[in-house]
Amino acid sequence: MTVIAEHTRAAARDLEHVVQYFQTYRAGVPDNEVVADLTFGNPHEQPLPELVATLHKHTDPQATDWFAYKLSEAHAREAVAKGLSDELGLAFAPEDIAMTRGAFGAIALAFSLLLEPGDECVFSVPGWFLYETVLTDRNAVTVKVPLKPDTHDLDVDAIEAALTPRTRIVIVNSPHNPTGVVYSQERLEELAQMLRRKSEEFGRPIFILSDEPYRRIRFDGTPFTSPANVYPWTLIDYSYGKVLLAPGLRLGYLAFCPDMPDDTRAELAAAAMRSQLATGHAFPDAVLQYAAEDLESISIDIAAYERKRDRMYNALTQWGYEMTAPAGTFYLWGKAPDGDATAFTAALAEKGVFIAPGTLFECPGDFRISLTASEDMIEASLPAFQAISPSATKA
Repeated sequence: MTVIAEHTRAAARDLEHVVQYFQTYRAGVPDNEVVADLTFGNPHEQPLPELVATLHKHTDPQATDWFAYKLSEAHAREAVAKGLSDELGLAFAPEDIAMTRGAFGAIALAFSLLLEPGDECVFSVPGWFLYETVLTDRNAVTVKVPLKPDTHDLDVDAIEAALTPRTRIVIVNSPHNPTGVVYSQERLEELAQMLRRKSEEFGRPIFILSDEPYRRIRFDGTPFTSPANVYPWTLIDYSYGKVLLAPGLRLGYLAFCPDMPDDTRAELAAAAMRSQLATGHAFPDAVLQYAAEDLESISIDIAAYERKRDRMYNALTQWGYEMTAPAGTFYLWGKAPDGDATAFTAALAEKGVFIAPGTLFECPGDFRISLTASEDMIEASLPAFQAISPSATKA
């Protein structure tokens, strides 16, 4: 006998392997024996001074209602709409923006707005390990489609084969976590053309949820195309936590493509506020919304992350690892020696180096490295990778 609702128990089951890993991956290892934690996208250095100064500035109250109840505040929505319009070349209005508690909150809001129980949501694997849990909690159906195995590109044919009349959302995550691939405009136009055709066949639109928290973290001058640039039935989720490397500051937004029919955009905007109230006042804190305009211009040093990517990628490939060179995000994705990510992760942990096994992403033969560690931590981790590398084991 349990008092817990079934949809919550089902969501918890989906998440159990992630929670268990998160709670145990450094269990029993004293901090002074940790050489490098390259597991999650957490900061390992002091936050950006500009970020700290901005938060101090907006914490100082300027009116009696400074810390009153807040919804999606007009000044924050205006700042986002302007920044997003400039960045993507689309005419977003403030009414097209719902301020949320990070991209996570925006994803949950999109699901609440669009999905009836039994509706299907398609996304590619490997992919973010919390999509399924949020979908299950809403009694929606998860449909997983593999990326192209060699390039990690979207497999549009496989996505089409997975669609049914119950399909409501296709998630596109670019730059992609965990592989770092940035999908080309050509590939996204191919996807858009297919979704137009299938939407007409099914008699209702299939939406794209464009998951873009790493949109501003790209390397080598790689261009970015949002699905919203090529497909009107697109919702965009975004988080400031990535580009600020401050994931504990829960500020993000859900944006409705301005090329969507006006009546649909208005309906979504009105429903968003009510849904956020219904799910527990799911709006960002007042101070973060005041700071939104200033935060639009603050960023981690992308060039520094590019250097860290190059250092780690070049070293690992030199030692025989099969790695994907990321065009964006702050992750490296590779194949574990002997195809066993669990054993590889454990061997590194014995040397004080921690990474994410591909089992978290339903790819037990792969692994992910986070480059949010300091340069010193990355350098300190390299001997452990070299010691158990494919070239070392063959010697």
